Amino acid sequence: MCVVRRFDRRERMGFSVLIFYFLCFSMSDSNRERLSKIRSTLAACEQEHLLAHWEVLSDEQQTVLLDDIEQISFAALPQLVEKQVKSAQPFALPRTIEPADFFPAKPGIDLVGSYADAVKRGVSLIRRNKVAVMTVAGGQGTRLGFDGPKGAFCISPVKNKPLFQLFAEHIQGTNRRYASDLVWYIMTSPQNDGETKAFFEANGFFGLSPEKVRFFQQGVMPAFSREGKILLDQKHRIAFSPDGHGGSLLALRRSGVLAEMAAADIDHISYVQVDNPLVRVVDPLFIGLHDLHGSAMSSKTIPKADDLERVGNFVIGDGKTMVIEYSDLPERYARARDEAGQRRFDAASIAIHILSRSFVEELTADESAFALPWHRAEKKVPSIDAEGRRIEPERPNAIKLEAFVFDAIPMAQKPLILQTTRAEEFSPVKNPSGVDSAETSRRDLNRRSADWLDRAGFTVPRRSDGEPDGRFEISSLLALDGAHLREVMLERPNMTAGAEHYWE
Repeated sequence: MCVVRRFDRRERMGFSVLIFYFLCFSMSDSNRERLSKIRSTLAACEQEHLLAHWEVLSDEQQTVLLDDIEQISFAALPQLVEKQVKSAQPFALPRTIEPADFFPAKPGIDLVGSYADAVKRGVSLIRRNKVAVMTVAGGQGTRLGFDGPKGAFCISPVKNKPLFQLFAEHIQGTNRRYASDLVWYIMTSPQNDGETKAFFEANGFFGLSPEKVRFFQQGVMPAFSREGKILLDQKHRIAFSPDGHGGSLLALRRSGVLAEMAAADIDHISYVQVDNPLVRVVDPLFIGLHDLHGSAMSSKTIPKADDLERVGNFVIGDGKTMVIEYSDLPERYARARDEAGQRRFDAASIAIHILSRSFVEELTADESAFALPWHRAEKKVPSIDAEGRRIEPERPNAIKLEAFVFDAIPMAQKPLILQTTRAEEFSPVKNPSGVDSAETSRRDLNRRSADWLDRAGFTVPRRSDGEPDGRFEISSLLALDGAHLREVMLERPNMTAGAEHYWE
């Protein structure tokens, strides 16, 4: 008969200590020292379960797990778990909400002089390389049915250029026009960093100097159980997810980019997202207004397409300029009209900003207490349970935390908003079909080129519905906007209905 002896609690603790010391002596010296520090840190934060499968991991897997754990800022973790993970805090609506003020897309007579001064100031800053371009490009093209970084997705109507190339040509065209030599900072993610760099190398950096194209990686945040425990994706990997576009500011600090900008005497950062091919990457008017106004953070806006468009809303909340997400803005505000019957809250946030470098330095001065708030979202996250089994959830089981860059606006000195037009600067590529899709973005690129030609005095063939009859593409290597096209296109171009037309 087999007798199974049960060990008491003191004996079990003794065996655990023996096993711990055995494992320590069997691992590398560097991992042994790291493990000792990490164990105490995890215990203090009640996250010891991250090492639950340590004894079955290879040396290489142990190193990977330690690397993952060291990416987490544990100093702020307990408070974050209590306030953001274990409880769902509803959005605190401001007590007073008023429409935001903005500079109009077309200046009235009272602003013509100010806009001219702003353009001169912006051009001066560009020529002296006081401005850097920053593109948030951490996403994949999965939703578009594309296997690769979203920036590599091909979109232009004639040459089918990828998004990255359109941005690169705008920077190159700016350098040509203003004799500048701007630096382009591209934020990748751990998932697409290698592919993105390889894509640029394979395409010769699209004519830009490799030294002027700098990559840095987005930060990550662990996914949590509802009880506040960090989830494991594998026994040796933490379930990480990107920390949101607001995390890009923290990534600037951690990657050393902020220090690099300071050393290069760069004062302003032109912030754009990679999924919007119409964006004017470097805009002298916008830069000049931002600088002359003394703004720490400036933003562009467009009128909303409809009351309930799924975009953020610029407002004045309790006296501060801010963005309220469409999901948080009560419908009574979204549908409100003024005495003239116009939409009261009609300033859409389109993720085009300029940030002063000094402001980003202030926001990220204490990495363990990032100035921007974290937003909570319940998601389905595959993970490893206590027995090491892979769990594929059928419903949301985890909490993800993200920071949003527009949350910096209320903290900024003299925030400024400049209105632009949807036709000129906003047609993102987000969905496989329908609104904000590759189809609508190509259509809008085509329309904009045709409009520039019309404004330059060249009649574009059009169909009966008013759409351009053919495909039209104007490279930023030739012209940066419609006014610039009038300056450089001196001869009447040949345009045939139904044909493809390209100018460079």
